[in-house]
Amino acid sequence: MAVLASLAGAAIAQTREPEPAWRQSALPLVPAGHVAGEAYRTDEAGMTGYLAVYPANANDPKSLASVFAARQVLVVKLTRGDGGLRASSAELQPRVDPTLGNRDTTMTDPDGQEREFEKLDAELAAGRAKLPDGTEPCSLGAWSEDRDPKGLNVRAEPSVKARVLGTLPPPYRLKMGGRENTPDDGWLTEFRIIGFKDGWFLIEGAKPPGKDYEDEKFYPRSAPKPYAGRGWVAANKVGANYANGGTRMGGLFQAPFVDAPWTPAGRKLGGTLDTDGGPKRLLACSGHWGLVESHDGVRGWWRSLCSNQVTNCS
Repeated sequence: MAVLASLAGAAIAQTREPEPAWRQSALPLVPAGHVAGEAYRTDEAGMTGYLAVYPANANDPKSLASVFAARQVLVVKLTRGDGGLRASSAELQPRVDPTLGNRDTTMTDPDGQEREFEKLDAELAAGRAKLPDGTEPCSLGAWSEDRDPKGLNVRAEPSVKARVLGTLPPPYRLKMGGRENTPDDGWLTEFRIIGFKDGWFLIEGAKPPGKDYEDEKFYPRSAPKPYAGRGWVAANKVGANYANGGTRMGGLFQAPFVDAPWTPAGRKLGGTLDTDGGPKRLLACSGHWGLVESHDGVRGWWRSLCSNQVTNCS
């Protein structure tokens, strides 16, 4: 997490760079089933433009987009007229050039940051063989939102019929003679998400609720102890806070890439989306991205989620 924090720095929204004039004329050339992202490069000598494109269902958890999958680019042939460059034809091709970082942040080296995240994702991809077949590798902080007094079941497989390995405690309201810092709704049980499959998160490293935030000398020995091993939990029982992934603030991306289409979204208590609070729902994950639904109903991707219950994850 320290690595991600150092990468992210401050990502407060700045003025966006204007899109190249030819992008608008290229939109009718985007193939069916795809959506247009940023026009990230213009080669005037070759009269060619490069438009990031992504599957139209990239924000659907049933057809999950992946940071590890091969991407495509719409290579656009340009002509020059009185109004400047315009698209004349286009062809969908495999994409080999790297993602450029968002310019509307205060990052001093947004492109360098993208290279660092690519390295982190490559490490996750290299460990895919250690995960169950068909699991999408992820790395996110999260917590259990299950209020069931019996706790949240951690299962051996991503199925309600699978064997229960253990449970994660419900919110815990501890009493320590006035020395406690317990929130009104109790401490939540935190863990790491390391994978996703078919509506289930693969987790590990669950911690006793609130132990990281209370005085260790007085934390009760009788406090509930979560199952800390690896196992599967239902995605609809999991929550998290937004963390600073060094991307554009104020909304969500349609695919888990910073040059994908972007939609404004809001916080629970109003205002544009930032690292203050978390999503209404956490639906899926890929790499360091979470597919979420904001409290105003926008569904999309946010890079970096954390489980800090005391401060924001900026």
